Amino acid sequence: MNVAGLLLTPGASAGRDSPPLVAVETAVEPLPVLRVEFPNRAAGSRAPERPPVAIAHVRSTADAMALTLGVEPDAIVLGGRSFGGRMCSMAVAEGQPAAGLVLLSYPLHPPGRPDRLRIEHLTSIQVPVLAVSGERDPFGTPAELRTHLAAIPGPVTTVFVAGTHTPSNNGAVAQVVRDWLATIG
Repeated sequence: MNVAGLLLTPGASAGRDSPPLVAVETAVEPLPVLRVEFPNRAAGSRAPERPPVAIAHVRSTADAMALTLGVEPDAIVLGGRSFGGRMCSMAVAEGQPAAGLVLLSYPLHPPGRPDRLRIEHLTSIQVPVLAVSGERDPFGTPAELRTHLAAIPGPVTTVFVAGTHTPSNNGAVAQVVRDWLATIG
């Protein structure tokens, strides 16, 4: 199967033009990329979107992107940074077709709260997954991410780069995404 497009979603406090998303879009050209806002951000709010609304938005936007490209939704890779990636993973766990998932700085747990894991849905993800995080990310250490993302039944690739929850080099992150996309289709 060929990957026909990439849908990218921002973190909770960022927008569609956040530097990591722009860097990924540039790196994967000419693959069609759609960087989206969550509805509350598009309405001018800075508050994080509620997960049910964000997940529904991911699903409807992915379906619309597939329709625009003339492909089935399972030809679209879904992904995003932090909250956005988590919402994409939850949409796929709830049944949204996808060619794969790109999780940039996945927020495994709130900083300093490793007892509050955000992993319940991971066992329902069957698609290939790429997780790229900073080596010192307070939302999940490399060891924590490797351990908990192993619950995903589909193939998982984890890559750690310099930095924290905001990796130091967006270009390095984008290159990892580009290289991984070439391996799945």
